[in-house]
Amino acid sequence: MTESEAPLNQITWDIHATHPDLVPVLRAKLAEVVDPEIGLNVIQLGLIRKVKIENGTASMYVLLTTPFCPYGPAILEMIKQKAEEALGMTVILELGFEPWDFSMMEDPGAIDWGMYT
Repeated sequence: MTESEAPLNQITWDIHATHPDLVPVLRAKLAEVVDPEIGLNVIQLGLIRKVKIENGTASMYVLLTTPFCPYGPAILEMIKQKAEEALGMTVILELGFEPWDFSMMEDPGAIDWGMYT
């Protein structure tokens, strides 16, 4: 991805500074986790807010698009599985409860709700 193709609102995690070689691998694996109702992946939606590695364990702070998302448990399990595959270490998830909104997306214009045709 070139600088001109970079997401508009890419989130910078702690591992960008501490383990920059792991960032593209983790982003690629997490991009495989798609919200089935919205049709965008967790990276595009900006749901992975923080990632850090300490003492050989990764911790991730994750949001859901809605607190009562019926797919929430399955999405969280897939995030954990894909992150462990990418990083090759144990991953601990922390679920955040602050409200998600479109401004958290990497490209807020990427979503097409079909409302304005």
